[in-house]
Amino acid sequence: MTTATRNALPDARDFLGIDALLSAEERLVRDTVRDFVAARVLPNIAQWFEAGHFPRELVPELGKLGLLGMHLEGYGCAGASAVQYGLACRELEAADSGLRSFVSVQGSLAMFPIWAYGSDEQKRTWLPALASGEKIGCFGLTEWDFGSDPAGMRTAARRSGSDYILDGSKAWITNGGIADVAVVWARTEPENGTHAGEIRGFVVPTDSKGFRTQPIERKISLRASVTSELILEGCRVPAGAMLPGVGGLRGPLSCLSEARYGIVWGALGAARTCFETALDYAKTRAQFGKPLASFQLTQEKLVNMMLELQKGLLVALHLGRMKDAGSLAPQHVSFGKLNNVREALAICREARTILGASGITLEYPIIRHMNNLESVLTYEGTSEIHTLILGQVLTGIAAFV
Repeated sequence: MTTATRNALPDARDFLGIDALLSAEERLVRDTVRDFVAARVLPNIAQWFEAGHFPRELVPELGKLGLLGMHLEGYGCAGASAVQYGLACRELEAADSGLRSFVSVQGSLAMFPIWAYGSDEQKRTWLPALASGEKIGCFGLTEWDFGSDPAGMRTAARRSGSDYILDGSKAWITNGGIADVAVVWARTEPENGTHAGEIRGFVVPTDSKGFRTQPIERKISLRASVTSELILEGCRVPAGAMLPGVGGLRGPLSCLSEARYGIVWGALGAARTCFETALDYAKTRAQFGKPLASFQLTQEKLVNMMLELQKGLLVALHLGRMKDAGSLAPQHVSFGKLNNVREALAICREARTILGASGITLEYPIIRHMNNLESVLTYEGTSEIHTLILGQVLTGIAAFV
């Protein structure tokens, strides 16, 4: 190593040199997704957000890139590592949280339960089509009155001959209005003398009689994403629609853990975009006859943003390595989700102050990312829930009720 190399200044956008911790294959995945986003998403995302439009035409392209269910193996899935999946999520959310949400829901919430708990027929029927983007999936767990407390769900499944009949509704469902299949979680009626119904998952084609959706409108967050209510009124499905491999809350909670892992990385993409936007703006925007970047308070803001962004990336990478090694627990994911989304939102808000009034327009990406991260902060487990999960680990006492 030469003296010049030893004394080289850190890169403002990769201060700790974390890029060097990635393999060549991991960097290739990251760069491929980044190039796709630059060519196909960034030129239009502000307009899509403003119009409340999800670019459904991109779905087959996402499938062709291998991004749908990319962390799963077989059935047309890419079989990528957890770190590769995380890097892809970061690049997708650097464009927009709605795009990353689509990929997360498709792969971790619709495909994962079928892959992990489904029958051979369910896997053969749905996974290849979902992986290619030919079909779209959604995940029905949350209800209007039961978000953080899914055990209280009212959606019911009762046996009727060789079928089940589903009744209930699900709220805040990403992809709901455009999905071809929904993984719906419902409480079965007591059977054969059992004392309580069990929560089970059902693979429900959205063209099933008694299944309908309606859009959740007037959103000012995740506008380039489809959010819907699922309504099931006497929706009849064959008994073979039930996921045979899991019962109880373990099923949906394991799916949420998969999705939360992607958020740990994705939120940093939104934060990176806002940090880099603010950095570039501060160096070129003059105030009092000199660049904003020359003021001490502005430099403090930029430094604090950089610190949290780099620390968050180290957390994400470490969790990814743990997941690839098979040592990642759900509580580790809660650590990452709580920290990285909270800090990402703080970074975006601080970046907005550097841009002043320009920061609230769609000419720059910051207010869009701020609004989106307000949703990311609360979906797949609120900050309060993840705090209590970690608090239980620390104290051994559950404080959820």
